[in-house]
Amino acid sequence: MTHRSRSAFTPIRLLGLAIGAVFAGPAVFVVWRTLRLGATLPETLSEIPAPLWRTVQLAVLVSATTAVIGTGLAWLTMRTNLPLRRAWRVLLVLPLVLPSFVGAAAFIAGLSPGGIIHDALGLVGVSPPRRFRGLGASWLVLSAFTYPYVLLPVMARLVSLRTSLEESGRLLGFTATQVFVRITLPQLKPAILGGSLLVFLYTVSEFGAVQLLGYDTLTRVIYSTRLTNRALSFAAATVLLILALGIVALERSHRGVVAPDDRAATKPAPPVRLGWRVIPALAVCTFVAAIGLIVPLLSLGTWARRGLADGRVSLSEMADPALSTATVAVTAAVLAVLVVLPIAVASIRRPHRLSQMSSVSVVAGFAIPGLVIALSLATLTLNTPVFNRFYQTMALLIVAYIIHFGSQALAGTETAVRGVPAGLRESSKLLEPRRGRRALRIDMPLMRPGMAAAGGLVMLSTLKELPITLLLSPIGFSTLATDIWASYEEGFYAATGLASLVLVAMSAVLTWLLVLRPSEAVSS
Repeated sequence: MTHRSRSAFTPIRLLGLAIGAVFAGPAVFVVWRTLRLGATLPETLSEIPAPLWRTVQLAVLVSATTAVIGTGLAWLTMRTNLPLRRAWRVLLVLPLVLPSFVGAAAFIAGLSPGGIIHDALGLVGVSPPRRFRGLGASWLVLSAFTYPYVLLPVMARLVSLRTSLEESGRLLGFTATQVFVRITLPQLKPAILGGSLLVFLYTVSEFGAVQLLGYDTLTRVIYSTRLTNRALSFAAATVLLILALGIVALERSHRGVVAPDDRAATKPAPPVRLGWRVIPALAVCTFVAAIGLIVPLLSLGTWARRGLADGRVSLSEMADPALSTATVAVTAAVLAVLVVLPIAVASIRRPHRLSQMSSVSVVAGFAIPGLVIALSLATLTLNTPVFNRFYQTMALLIVAYIIHFGSQALAGTETAVRGVPAGLRESSKLLEPRRGRRALRIDMPLMRPGMAAAGGLVMLSTLKELPITLLLSPIGFSTLATDIWASYEEGFYAATGLASLVLVAMSAVLTWLLVLRPSEAVSS
């Protein structure tokens, strides 16, 4: 008993617990504030069931839809002879970078008289919907902008899968579809579940899009009552947190015991020839890219073109916000992956309840709306003498980003750690006794695609994060997301469109350089 107790508290698990405690800080603060309500708590909670049910409906629909879309697109772009598949890998990731409220606004503008969608539907004799609101509109918009949460980790997992099992299936007479369903898909399950979990948590904490589209969820309650009825606001945040933890527990139970995977790729998989299916495959990719990227960009481009034509906006005005956005996003992405790496290693290679507690703490940070995290950290720093010097500093801003988006880094990092074969790690001990050199020479090259995908998710999410940046950024610091919000609030749609286009262009470059190129190097 003494040996087991002592072995449970290994250095890496203790480090993971310390990291998890930091991630759990805002959640503990929210629960503490809720419990202080005392006798008024039951009355406050009575106002929550209706928006809670609407939140669950939307989150289930969006996460199920993105699981199918993200997995299918990952297989098409990574394992088939789809024409221009390298270009599709970039284009299909980019919808993630569009702020959801901007995407919703672009759809609303496109469906209005004179909008691009309105005119396009009129050309084919289809009447546009009179009102683009409610559950259906929210489902379409959020699905179109969040499926890359599944796409990126599944793409990274496909890179690392051993191809001999699929080749054996073909020798047994399996069709390409049977090979995918019976052999490939079960190996992708952890990546799919991890990505779908991120989509679910993103959806339950989303505010901007559902507010514009008139769908009343828990986040609307939190945001609308944060100043006038803080009791209800914190109670709703606590319910949201409990919901998120329940979904995390469900996802972990379906994932089962996660052990290191010995089925790592030793050579690139031969592409599956689509034949006549190339036409519907291209149609699917085009349709998804059109809904999530092309149509919103055309609407935004119309706004930007009008502003550039009459001199109301210029590209030079976007230089400083673009540089600030890129710097803070890349910094947060790199640090987030490094911070959650010990937890990922402990969870995969040394499964234990302590490791699971740490990972759940990290995932919980994504379920709390960014504004709640920002308010929690602002309250802590302003009321604690030791930490008050960090209020409105770049360090606190980065910490908030990492707490909020750490779960995105964790899902991809766990996939990366799982891709290092246990047999290879054991064999490497005979050649290199020093653990650090083994990690750099053996583990890191195999983990690079998954870690790049994990960092890419954090980077893309940080690029468009709004509430945290507004509340915690240093004085005078602005990003493209804050510029987009300010100009949209002021009705300056030309600046909104131009800043959004710059954001997408910069995201495409960063995604290619930091996320997709490492995967290309491994798969080629």
